[in-house]
Amino acid sequence: MKICTKCGNPQVIIEKKYSGQVLCKECFIRTTTEKVLKNIRKYKLIKKGDKVTVALSGGKDSVMVLDILNSLYEREIINLTAVTIDEGIKGYREDGVRIAASNAKKLGIQHKIVTFKDYLGTTLDEIMNKQSSREISRGACTYCGVFRRWILNQAAKDENATKLATGHNLDDETQAILMNYLEGNIDNLTRIGPKSEAKTSQFVVKVKPLREIPEKEVGLYVVAKELEVHFASCPYSSDSFRAEIGKFIKELSVDRPTIMYSTLRGFDKIRPVLKKEFARDYEMGRCLNCGEPAAHDLCRACIFCKELEDNK
Repeated sequence: MKICTKCGNPQVIIEKKYSGQVLCKECFIRTTTEKVLKNIRKYKLIKKGDKVTVALSGGKDSVMVLDILNSLYEREIINLTAVTIDEGIKGYREDGVRIAASNAKKLGIQHKIVTFKDYLGTTLDEIMNKQSSREISRGACTYCGVFRRWILNQAAKDENATKLATGHNLDDETQAILMNYLEGNIDNLTRIGPKSEAKTSQFVVKVKPLREIPEKEVGLYVVAKELEVHFASCPYSSDSFRAEIGKFIKELSVDRPTIMYSTLRGFDKIRPVLKKEFARDYEMGRCLNCGEPAAHDLCRACIFCKELEDNK
């Protein structure tokens, strides 16, 4: 019979094949929390006095981020708020928004809900429903990613946030690394890391506290702590290249349980060289339409909005 390698409790809930650790519920919650807080210190993601806004979708990742950062908030190390984006995905987003609001309320965290409709005048469903009639067509994840980043930055600035915390986990990060390797997108690779290093103060610095926590352990953490979570998958996610890569990495991980960590560690070793040799040193101005940071006359979100308007 296997017992917890930390305390000897026979009621184990996880065996980590990549490390050999076997843990009971209490030791798993404690060691996972400590690992996240250690990485926050190691990568200097958050400092005392920061005002942190959590991008809170209601899913397991962002709920775990809120739960752990709340421990810093309760100790008055940081100030904490949360923002939820309603993209307008019928039959999916409603539960996520409700659960996000419920979690924030339980912790007494100031919470704001913003919508694609308010910022763009349309929803993601409406954009995708008219897709076939347009000359330029893009995947839902492309629109959603660009518009979400654009809205989150504005919402975080409205909160006077110094950091924007997202729920990207180890699976997300290794997927992003492999996707951009395969696509030869060196420019994107120079921007992957635990913390964004914006060239302008108009971008709120984004941090990823769960970057070294596997998705499976994020799921186990929220279940072990009995946190209310929206577990449904986005109906558009199955069509994405990221979903294909995620499936591929999961299959590899069955016989090679350390593959995600080795992908991350290897990338982190070459990341400084990539940034030094390939990071674009372009002048960052303001979008002529919305005033958000932009390398050209229009930011990417406003370029997409113009395309959608021109192809109605």
